[in-house]
Amino acid sequence: MILKGRAWKFSNDINTDEIIPAKYLVSVDPKELGAYCMDGIIPGFSKGVRTGDIIVAGKNFGCGSSREHAPLAIKGCGISCVVAESFARIFYRNSINIGLPIFECPEAARSIEEGDEVEVDASMGLIRNLTKDRTYQAKPMPGFIQELIEAGGLMKWVVKKR
Repeated sequence: MILKGRAWKFSNDINTDEIIPAKYLVSVDPKELGAYCMDGIIPGFSKGVRTGDIIVAGKNFGCGSSREHAPLAIKGCGISCVVAESFARIFYRNSINIGLPIFECPEAARSIEEGDEVEVDASMGLIRNLTKDRTYQAKPMPGFIQELIEAGGLMKWVVKKR
């Protein structure tokens, strides 16, 4: 799976309340949540996102509450994946559960800048900054996790396996 888009850059410790503010938690519909994605930091963020764009962030992305709404909102607004120095563990698991590809790669997260064109080979863990002609190696997701992501998340994978 090759993911390609423009980078949106965020700092360290982006919490789930910033990703999807609590006042929008009345829905679990990804598209509805996606309309308010990152409103806690950049009001109207989702209006500027092109399908396939990529979030690039610092350390501890997705910290805070354990709500699945945060990765749902990210996926719902059209973001194809998140590259960060590190993720909060519950956010990491929730992302996999809902089918949002995420990659830990400190070097890429520090080097990629806002607006850079980025390409991610999800099966290999290769992250390419097409703007700067640089390549980074993230740890590839294990095959089972790739299956979950490609199915659209854990629940869709379970239904598919029945």
